[in-house]
Amino acid sequence: MSSTEVRVTQRPRSKPRWWAELPLIALVYAAYSGGRLLVAGDTTEAVRHAESIIRLERILHLDPEHALNSVLTHVSWLGVPACFAYATLHYLVTPGVLVWLWKRHPGRYLFMRTWLMLSTFIGLIGFTLLPTAPPRLLPAALGFHDTMAQYATFGWWGADASAPQGMGQLTNQYAAMPSLHVGWALWCGIMLWRHSRNPLARALGVAYPIVIALVVLGTANHYLMDVIAGVAVMGLGLLLTRPVRRLVALAGGLLTARPATAAPEPAAPEPVGAPVASAPLTLALNGTESVVVDPLVRPLTVESVTAVPRSVPGPRRDTDTRRPAEAVPPSRR
Repeated sequence: MSSTEVRVTQRPRSKPRWWAELPLIALVYAAYSGGRLLVAGDTTEAVRHAESIIRLERILHLDPEHALNSVLTHVSWLGVPACFAYATLHYLVTPGVLVWLWKRHPGRYLFMRTWLMLSTFIGLIGFTLLPTAPPRLLPAALGFHDTMAQYATFGWWGADASAPQGMGQLTNQYAAMPSLHVGWALWCGIMLWRHSRNPLARALGVAYPIVIALVVLGTANHYLMDVIAGVAVMGLGLLLTRPVRRLVALAGGLLTARPATAAPEPAAPEPVGAPVASAPLTLALNGTESVVVDPLVRPLTVESVTAVPRSVPGPRRDTDTRRPAEAVPPSRR
């Protein structure tokens, strides 16, 4: 018995359409940036939240911000690159990794992009519920120095963190909790470590989030608790990514589903004497007559049934014409 081998070839996943992805990412980033402005909280409340975080860190003996800030403030060859890193990498590396994923790993791009977007929106919720002043905007008595303002002559930023000079009103400086600088850097590091085969790129994937964490602490833009919250936001976004993708796929299926076709109505009964469309029929009327009717040539109706004589078999006849041999009397033998 011969067997048939069936080979199933899975078609490779095509790249998501760039002309659809680019506006989507731009829309999400615009919503994120605009949301930061809309949820800007009261300055007094933001300072009060910041002081609460400092007290908690001191109780836990987890307050490296002062030491790192002092180093970057007094060592310019470290402070200036740190300010450039804070002002640029956040907006260059993350889009670059997104494009790299889209081009080199299209099968994983949609999942990872959704993870990044979900985490960003979760961070926006944090800015809304817990507006927090960064260390550089706290009273000088708390011992922090505004490193970005100190080295503003080396770059385009001013006293408003990474915003260009004269455009500080376009950013919300009281959105320190959580640190999405660290969250996005962690996402980029995981992408490079997991999907790159280049040892140098994998090493950069490990170093990048660590460097960004030291930069945001040393430039007095975030607290250690902000950094931890940024990592937690990325973890929560990862947990929600798969359920959200399933929900979106289900909603898309419902929107594109075809309406169910109605069951066909039963045919009306044929009236008496109507033509019957079927194969030729042979009807036996009695033992000696039959009717042969082709409905395609002549519709079958009660009036069209006519008797056709049927051949009746007679008695069986012997077809052998040979004469039987005559008997010879015994006297003649």
